[in-house]
Amino acid sequence: MADAAPAYDVIIIGGGPGGYNAAIRAGQLGLKVACVEMRETLGGTCLNVGCMPSKALLHASELYEQAGGEFAKIGIDVAPKLNLGQMHAAKDDSVDQLTKGIEFLFKKNKVDWIKGRGRITSKGQVEVTAADGAKTIYAAKDIVIATGSEPTPLPGVAFEDGKVIDSTGALFLPRVPKHLIVVGAGVIGLELGSVWRRLGAEVTVVEFLDAVGAGMDVEVATAFQRALAKQGMTFKMGTKVTAAKSGPDGVELTIEPAKGGAAETLKGDVVLVAIGRRPYTEGLGLETVGVTPDPRGFIANDHLKVADGVWVIGDVTHGPMLAHKAEEDAVACIELIAGLPGHVDYALVPSVIYTTPEVAWVGKTEAQLKEAGVDYKKGKFPFSANSRAKINHETEGFAKVLADATTDRVLGVHIFGPQAGELIGEACVLMAFGGASEDLARICHAHPTRSEAVRQAAMGVEGWTMQA
Repeated sequence: MADAAPAYDVIIIGGGPGGYNAAIRAGQLGLKVACVEMRETLGGTCLNVGCMPSKALLHASELYEQAGGEFAKIGIDVAPKLNLGQMHAAKDDSVDQLTKGIEFLFKKNKVDWIKGRGRITSKGQVEVTAADGAKTIYAAKDIVIATGSEPTPLPGVAFEDGKVIDSTGALFLPRVPKHLIVVGAGVIGLELGSVWRRLGAEVTVVEFLDAVGAGMDVEVATAFQRALAKQGMTFKMGTKVTAAKSGPDGVELTIEPAKGGAAETLKGDVVLVAIGRRPYTEGLGLETVGVTPDPRGFIANDHLKVADGVWVIGDVTHGPMLAHKAEEDAVACIELIAGLPGHVDYALVPSVIYTTPEVAWVGKTEAQLKEAGVDYKKGKFPFSANSRAKINHETEGFAKVLADATTDRVLGVHIFGPQAGELIGEACVLMAFGGASEDLARICHAHPTRSEAVRQAAMGVEGWTMQA
């Protein structure tokens, strides 16, 4: 029999970017709040086995590759030696600091962390099962579901530790694979594929679609794939995996053209399945409050509300499956609960791929504008003509600005180049305020900076680009 426990204004199930931001915002607004998290640490997938550790490996592997090549070109002679164990240790230390930082913010904002697995048992009731099996019922006026997502499995290809792995497994490989096969040319597959290629693996990417980076502007996707191929990645596009056979010396994948054709065998010692993520709703007790996920597992919402006193944020509901989207959902949701206005503009959620060069975009692609019949203008500027990029030997890529042909309002910005993830921020601000390409073009940017490439692209909308 479960024991009774004190009541809360808000209980949040899940301690990832959506959950912990919701909890902190609730605490800031003076609500009595608890966050239920079944991991031993806060931060969810993002901090523990996602965004943060992958960026640590991306940074370290980029420096390793530069030390073995680029450094010599600029007069720094070194002979780098890979210490993979230390690279993992540094990654883990960074993650540890981040998760402890969330614990500090919980204490600062009077958020209770309830350790265990949460399940809704009825309206306003959450049952938490601790690691030792003990169950406790907690009451709350409002419950926020922030359980995130998990890797999508590939039919016919079973996960096997060290051989057929998901994104989490790719963060902890004890040695560099000789041949890594990545199934899926999305953000996760290309980022983690880049890490292990830089560290010495042969990398083959198998993708069902005909273009990398689903949702990416076609012109950018073409240039991006070409750049990754030049770096050493091999691509098999328009190809599906139909079976996998594991043996002592690796994994054999059976692949065939997605549109039909002869099958072939592809062999590697490690296979990374990175075909996307799916909402995590297992065992949440949604049926007790009359909520049914759609066939793909997503929970629909009306301004983040799914039932009386029940809310949903982040990957488990519709919209981009991104940590920063979950954070925006979190703040809006708690503010709505507190009786304040809360809103998220999903059209202005930026996307970033943290390869080298990076890719970042916000707003509409050219294909989307054409499909919608929107008359638009385009400005484009190459990083090969940007002074800072030239000096730093990072000239691959370009910035592109799309604006309404009549009003000049910026409809989309697409950047393929150095630090694109940082550069996209000013595009988000500009578009949030309904800015025009001329607004950006007439704002003074520091020289020399990479950001000048974005300004020059905006200048190019009206044809007055000034190349360096």
